[in-house]
Amino acid sequence: MPHAPPLGPLLRLYAAGTALTCEPVDQGLLNRGYRLCTTRGRYFLKHHFDPDTADPAAIERRHRATQRLAALGVPVAPPLAHREGRTVAVVGGHAYALHPWIDGRHRHGGQLTRAESARLGALLGAVHACLERVMPPKGRTRPAAGPHPMESADPADTFALIDDLLAHVRRHRPADAFDELARHRLLERRALLEQHADRRPPRGGSVGWVHGDFHPFNLLYKDDAPAAIVDWDRLGVQPRAEEAVRAAAIFFVRPSGRLHLPKVRAYARAYRRAAGATPSELAAAVHRVWWERLNDFWMLRWHYERGDIRADCQFPAASALAVWWTREYDAVCDAFAR
Repeated sequence: MPHAPPLGPLLRLYAAGTALTCEPVDQGLLNRGYRLCTTRGRYFLKHHFDPDTADPAAIERRHRATQRLAALGVPVAPPLAHREGRTVAVVGGHAYALHPWIDGRHRHGGQLTRAESARLGALLGAVHACLERVMPPKGRTRPAAGPHPMESADPADTFALIDDLLAHVRRHRPADAFDELARHRLLERRALLEQHADRRPPRGGSVGWVHGDFHPFNLLYKDDAPAAIVDWDRLGVQPRAEEAVRAAAIFFVRPSGRLHLPKVRAYARAYRRAAGATPSELAAAVHRVWWERLNDFWMLRWHYERGDIRADCQFPAASALAVWWTREYDAVCDAFAR
């Protein structure tokens, strides 16, 4: 098994029995997970590998947040404490956490009915509302009503990045179908940005605590009901409504790069009610996330700069979405805000 975790020391620390099987979980781009079966039960073992989120003290703080959310009825899978009373085990300089195994499956928006889409929106709204109850106000970088400190993307920087990525595409040999699509989308996106450069949004609206990475692979369903929201590594303070829009753009994008707007509308209405968000907040968030999508090329940067192809399968729909969203901007805004 590649990167096999140190099961002996970990299981002794957690008094979790003897390992019977340990299988890597394929989903997940930044950390490593394992389905672990022992003589004491079934577990999810997480290796916190991403250097941006692997500090043990920060992991413990996120763990405490999920424990408080569970007490409020939010479907999460809080980690188990080991014999020293902590929820993070550091073995060989690496951080691990042991969670109960949750039987469930991932569902994308195409598998959800409109009623289930509304339930999804209500769930994310409840997460945001409950985080405001359990997270300390002093942990915010700005007051909840203040502006998000991050500027929106500067198109001048994006034009330079497009030129750099096009150079990567030209140098790649032998050229393949991915190169051809990448070149097409880069040229197309440059033309769109030239056309819409004057629509760069101002700083974001109100901020609050968010999950930070809410998408289908981080939500488990049991039958038709959400069973657990997982992977809280990006828990932090961001514009809440932008997380709602960003999540919908992942859940409800079709392979053609279009959003299923009737489901988006049901989701957004339920989110607004649960989170107490206003239509104007959602409209502003739509604009910022649209702009973000126009200027974002993380999948191509992984492919060409890092040689990491794990996100390649997402690129066709994601890159088509930016074009379709620009053309259908008013309809998308209406679906989220009315």
